[in-house]
Amino acid sequence: MTNHSTVRLWISVSCIVLLFAGCTRTKPTRKPVSMGSLPPVILWAWERPEDLSFIDPEQFGVAFLAQTLLLNGEDVVFQPRRQPLKVLPATKLIAVTRIESGKTKETKAALSEPQIQKLVSLVLRTQQLENVAAIQIDFDATRSERVFYRKLLEQLRAKLPAAVPLSMTALASFCVGDRWLDDLPVDEVVPMIFQMGLDNEKIRRFLAAGNDFNEPLCRTSYGVALDEPVTVSFEEPRRIYVFNNKRWLAEDVWSLKEKIHQ
Repeated sequence: MTNHSTVRLWISVSCIVLLFAGCTRTKPTRKPVSMGSLPPVILWAWERPEDLSFIDPEQFGVAFLAQTLLLNGEDVVFQPRRQPLKVLPATKLIAVTRIESGKTKETKAALSEPQIQKLVSLVLRTQQLENVAAIQIDFDATRSERVFYRKLLEQLRAKLPAAVPLSMTALASFCVGDRWLDDLPVDEVVPMIFQMGLDNEKIRRFLAAGNDFNEPLCRTSYGVALDEPVTVSFEEPRRIYVFNNKRWLAEDVWSLKEKIHQ
């Protein structure tokens, strides 16, 4: 998989099975895993062929979509990454699992214990991929799915190696006024300051006024989109994740400093 200058990452993970265990909500005593070894800017690489062998591994890391898992009734439908990702061997990678729920009455997620078992097993496999330094979960959980999501994260964190960071994305509104993220067993929450729908103007005004996210877990990083520049003024520097609706090009990366203001 490795040559003199690049690593070609072809993700093909086989199907598995998962578990939903009931636990009572308690304040965690674990110390968060440090993500300080990761670069200050992380590029999200979604489901398309990507050649990011031109980026500086000291300045940029890559969070790549490793798999999509669909909660379909009682089932978990596994969709592996099918597109190549090309990076330098020194590039730090974050394996992202996207979780989606069925939207119709027939496909509505059961949110069962076996589904958690399947999800945990599939996510654990992604940390065995080459150069993976952290795991990230991307799940736009609805209010009725939050208990399920919490139990999933608790079991996943318990089974991940202690030194492997666990990251999750979150709607920016969750980090401003919704405290359901409090005490989740993750090492980083990435508030997504893009594609915010009805909350767009409200969140942008909130941040432009110099405010910070109310949830402490949301104060170490944030996510933006290349085509949605946003101005923030956080007191302390934090890691930036950048999403691109199109294939990454060298000029996109070089222009990031002009598009993102901190």
